[in-house]
Amino acid sequence: MKTPVKDTGAMISGMHPDLQPGEFAFVVWPENKPWPEGTRASCVEAEGLSLVVPIAAAPQDAVAMRCITLQVHSSLEGVGLTAAVSSALAQAGIPANMVAGYHHDHVYVPSGCSQDALNILQDLQDLQRSSK
Repeated sequence: MKTPVKDTGAMISGMHPDLQPGEFAFVVWPENKPWPEGTRASCVEAEGLSLVVPIAAAPQDAVAMRCITLQVHSSLEGVGLTAAVSSALAQAGIPANMVAGYHHDHVYVPSGCSQDALNILQDLQDLQRSSK
């Protein structure tokens, strides 16, 4: 297993954003109902259980999202990766919904913006690499 990357510049230059297949949605889910196959994430909130599920399991009015996985094994103690990613996307008017896993960070963006978001993150990575 690789050692998690903690340095901000190294996380950005090594993030290798990868657009995942499929569309997903953030939904509130009844606690006693089985989770849909393909559920990607969960969060217990005061208002209820939130899940990230395949779009087919979501209500019709759910926002269709695509997931961009940052391939760097970022440390849970690393500082700045989420801020850099969300700031770069915000400057382009693209919403970014960040989900951290143990190994990687995942950025959920509206489906219609996903290719633009991927390009922006690749440019951010290239800019960080060229500044070394």
